[in-house]
Amino acid sequence: MMKNNIKEHRKEMGLRQEDVALAVDVTRQTINAIENNKYSPTLELAMKLARFFNVKVEELFILE
Repeated sequence: MMKNNIKEHRKEMGLRQEDVALAVDVTRQTINAIENNKYSPTLELAMKLARFFNVKVEELFILE
């Protein structure tokens, strides 16, 4: 299972799920599902999220 800390990064930046979704071209529901570990993003989306939050992919996603 893969966990993530997207929610923490998003809140640090004072952003809503909608803001992140718009930035990486997905729905708010997709961001919600990722944050709640109900959906593992594609590699492309994981890289877009990491770029958006200005961190490495492995800092954003944790493989357990």
